[in-house]
Amino acid sequence: MEPFVIATNRQLSVVHPVHKLLRPHYRDTMNVNALGRHLLINAGGMFESTVFPARYALEMSSAVYKNWNFTEQALPADLVKRGVAVPDPASPYGVRLLIKDYPYAVDGLVIWSAIERWVKEYLEIYYPHDGDVRRDEELQAWWKEVREEAHGDLKDRPWWPKMETFQELGRTCTIIIWVASALHAAVNFGQYLYAGYAPNRPTVSRRPMPEPGSEEYAQLELGGKEADKVFIHTITGQFDAIMGVSLIEVLSRHTSDEVYLGQRDEPESWTSDARALEAFKRFGDRLKEIEDRIMKMNGDPAFKNRTGSVGMPYMLLYPNTSDVDGRKGEGVTGMGIPNSISI
Repeated sequence: MEPFVIATNRQLSVVHPVHKLLRPHYRDTMNVNALGRHLLINAGGMFESTVFPARYALEMSSAVYKNWNFTEQALPADLVKRGVAVPDPASPYGVRLLIKDYPYAVDGLVIWSAIERWVKEYLEIYYPHDGDVRRDEELQAWWKEVREEAHGDLKDRPWWPKMETFQELGRTCTIIIWVASALHAAVNFGQYLYAGYAPNRPTVSRRPMPEPGSEEYAQLELGGKEADKVFIHTITGQFDAIMGVSLIEVLSRHTSDEVYLGQRDEPESWTSDARALEAFKRFGDRLKEIEDRIMKMNGDPAFKNRTGSVGMPYMLLYPNTSDVDGRKGEGVTGMGIPNSISI
């Protein structure tokens, strides 16, 4: 997100409609990234100390980034790429899920659609024609910096939107908002719930898996406490486990001043345009309807994957827009979609 934050603040004035649209989704992101570079992803930092690739972890991430594609960050495109959906023009989302009881995808698509609709209704106020997009010098300068400076190593890739049409602008803003809000919520705020018990998801293996015929393999075959001894001496050590669990507990925590999707820091003063305020209210109302939908589906025994064998409901994409004072979502609750990456 950082390249988009920088380009937005450098090229779009604070009164520009796209700046007003995206600003809530940049809240605290630069501060979080600076802290992360200092403590988490620095050489010898907590990330390298607690995951199995160790000092090669970020090198591997850099290698994966070479195949990064902005347009594939859209949820429908991502689901198709991963083979869990197929294009379907008849669907309101443009895709059909191959796994019907897939909570992330089911909830994600309705959230994606709500964001997409809000972006469309808002931008239509200021860009009624494609020519308005092309003639907006600030907007064109913003997109030029995003492509050529912020992603200079990828600037010549053919998948970049050209930013010549309303559709391209709308899709671009929808992707940015989706990544900063719902996607981050889905991959971040469940970390402690799933991995807070270290043996459930150890981060490293300190030695190779036992081979048949070895003493350790025989212990595993015995099961019970003997097998546990082999497991405990293989997974993350005590100190690293404590450090790793402490880290994901912090990362998984919602703050008391969290601003959720469909909310704003200054709900009535961020714009004087009544049309924009009305569109934003409709967006919030749709998100509250999605909250009710998620709760009903989680209580429906027909959707077994929504609670699993341990009876833990899938709430990571519960918007929590209705939580106006932030109390319901505060702490390690595993629910709520903040506007931005603001750990």
